[in-house]
Amino acid sequence: MSTPDLHDLHDLPIAEAGQQLRDGSLTSQRLTRHLLDRMATLEPSLHSFVLVTEERAMADATRADAELAAGTDRGPMHGIPYALKDIYDTAGIRTTCHSKLLIENIPAKDSVVAGKLAGAGGVLLGKLATHEFALGGPSFDLPFPPARNPWNTDHITGGSSSGSGAAVAARLVRTAMGSDTGGSIRGPAAYCGTVGLKPTYGLVSRRGVFPLSYTLDHCGPLSASVEDAAITTEIIAGFDASDPASADRPAPNLRKGLRDGVAGLRIGVPRNLYKDAEGLAPATVAALDRMANDLAAAGAVVQEIALPDYALFNACGRVILIAEAYAIHEDNLRSRPLDFGELLLMRMAVGATISAADYIQAQRLRRELSEAVNRVALRQCDLLLTACALGPAPRFADYPADRPGPMHIQTMPFNVTGNPALSMPAGFSDTGLPLSAQLVARPFEEALLLRAGYAVEQIVAAWDTPRSPALLAEAA
Repeated sequence: MSTPDLHDLHDLPIAEAGQQLRDGSLTSQRLTRHLLDRMATLEPSLHSFVLVTEERAMADATRADAELAAGTDRGPMHGIPYALKDIYDTAGIRTTCHSKLLIENIPAKDSVVAGKLAGAGGVLLGKLATHEFALGGPSFDLPFPPARNPWNTDHITGGSSSGSGAAVAARLVRTAMGSDTGGSIRGPAAYCGTVGLKPTYGLVSRRGVFPLSYTLDHCGPLSASVEDAAITTEIIAGFDASDPASADRPAPNLRKGLRDGVAGLRIGVPRNLYKDAEGLAPATVAALDRMANDLAAAGAVVQEIALPDYALFNACGRVILIAEAYAIHEDNLRSRPLDFGELLLMRMAVGATISAADYIQAQRLRRELSEAVNRVALRQCDLLLTACALGPAPRFADYPADRPGPMHIQTMPFNVTGNPALSMPAGFSDTGLPLSAQLVARPFEEALLLRAGYAVEQIVAAWDTPRSPALLAEAA
């Protein structure tokens, strides 16, 4: 049997690494040690981790090797390293939400997702940077620095799953958990050139994950490939009677049919959503048009459709998000306001001005917008193809130091509606930074969404020679 080359270990897809773990040509200890050494080289420039759990990781890997050798197989993540955004509770391991307020917080229990990944034999490498409480950032007045984009460390990763996007793009892990309230999985995935899946609202339990907005929060993975995302989501999905939003549905099979292609699928392109948006880069439009043409050439029926104006989705979602976030943090905002970072405090304090009437009207609008997506658009079509990030990642230097800066992404509509949505790489800008696209499906049709995403992945791979972030040369 062949022995994997050390320099290729971080590029092994989860399924391929799993096969080698089972045939004995690779051990989890070797894979884990390689990634920990890689982190030691890259992290001083990247800041994707706020805590590296080296001792736990090597213990997890040692146990995985022993179990696999003894014939105990916990599934496709057995022996595979992963990492968690630092809002996921981990028993006995610090969970800070990247904030001074929780800098000494050590949970007694795992979050449901952390417990499922551990139970599946995964190897925890550590906790990942986020924007403070998954909202404010990028900020420089917090206990940890903001994560930087591996494609160019002068540029942001997006947020709030900032460390997750950076760590996966740098191949410190193949998959990492993020959360998405207004785009916090898909934005970093878009800016960092990874796959980012926001599952249907209720598919993945949020118990033990620090909330930002009870009715908008979603848990999901940022991954190096569509198949890696499918494997991760199969493990973390499932009903949790203790999460009031959890959907009582059978566990999904997301890899069956993954390679079945898009022939016969109806794909709607809501150009009105993004065509006049501030910050829209011509390269993004060109990538979306090229993708639509290539999907049609692969047998899909691609048609232009219309959705309500993006401004309606955004206003609706922002009112709900800020009102619910303020309710969660109200006590600390009143008693310890200066312990928050400046940017988060500016964003969160607005919640004190939102009335009950404002909140109720936003929820009424939410119902109307959800019907426009699910009872109109997604009855005409099987999937939607639209913009994710409107352009490549901005520079840190372009963000004002004294107020929240703009984030030119169009992800909020599908937090408002709860539909599953997938951020996909879509080539590169003329500066070498990743571009993105977004696919959307009906609720609980993740298998179809990932099938289309896999087809897009193959299409985009044919556009250009493979590229790697410049930072990765340091780890070669």
